[in-house]
Amino acid sequence: MLSSADKVAGQGVGSAYLEQVKLVREGGADLFDVYINSRKKCDIVHCHTIDPINFIRMKKGKHVNVCYVHFLPDTLNGSIQLPKLAFSLFKRYVVRFYKTADYLVVVNPMFMNELEVYGIPREKMVYIPNYVSKQDFYKKSQSERAALRKKYEIDEAAFVVIGVGQVQMRKGVLDFIEVAKQLPDIQFVWCGGFSFGKITDGYEELKKVVENPPANVKFLGIIPREEMNDLYNVSDVLFMPSYNELFPMAILEAVNLHVPLVLRDLDLYRDILFEKYERANDNAGFVQAIKRLYEEPQAYEAKALRSKEISEYYCKENVLKIWREFYSGIYKHFVNKG
Repeated sequence: MLSSADKVAGQGVGSAYLEQVKLVREGGADLFDVYINSRKKCDIVHCHTIDPINFIRMKKGKHVNVCYVHFLPDTLNGSIQLPKLAFSLFKRYVVRFYKTADYLVVVNPMFMNELEVYGIPREKMVYIPNYVSKQDFYKKSQSERAALRKKYEIDEAAFVVIGVGQVQMRKGVLDFIEVAKQLPDIQFVWCGGFSFGKITDGYEELKKVVENPPANVKFLGIIPREEMNDLYNVSDVLFMPSYNELFPMAILEAVNLHVPLVLRDLDLYRDILFEKYERANDNAGFVQAIKRLYEEPQAYEAKALRSKEISEYYCKENVLKIWREFYSGIYKHFVNKG
């Protein structure tokens, strides 16, 4: 496993990497020896991040090269801000990196079509969803949740809508704020910050909003992942108005606690979340969806049940089985080929 994903706090790629390594180590110890950023000669080299040193490693040695596709070149728009030429060169590098791998693991099947546009053959791609441990993300007792609300200075009786992710234009942070303004009786909380500092797209505008939010909005900054379960436990709804995503880890984390989801109506969610969530295309729709969950207990319980169903589908056993079969299959192909 080659990765630098956990070096930058507050990004989903790091969470996905840590969960995947833990899953394979614990559930595949009878088949695999797993090494992290090791120079040891291995049969399979799995790149979780697109570092140049990982690119060189793929080019050298006789082994199977696997690359995780956590983002596409176009999804970088709205995330980081670089000079036009540098941004263009970086996107070309991303495509070249993906083309160099023997196999690409996508976390959303929809992106196979987009990768084909870049000239990458579909037979190189495999869909394996992200996974989140139910041991790390789970519902706590009512008394524990009350204590956590006190810790984060949130009224115990408040209806809490949480947003999770880096503070970026792509994440719909400005929409999150506008929706909150129209629902003053509801507490809104955003967990995440400027993981990439001043090169974040829209940094100056977003910084002003974060430093002067409406009265019913809290920006908590970057939260260590080991504390995120506490934040889901103080929340009633996960609201993700992102304009572009692959498969947000926050969704998998929240549904483990059966927290209802309110998401932008993106095509990419339909195949992976089975339409078991509230969705809208604009702020008026988001306001209506959240207000309904706030005012109608039956509607809330129905969507909580849908989140539970999503959680059960992406269980450890299902995802682990896919990884065991995938690694074993490409190893056998490699041995027979060599």
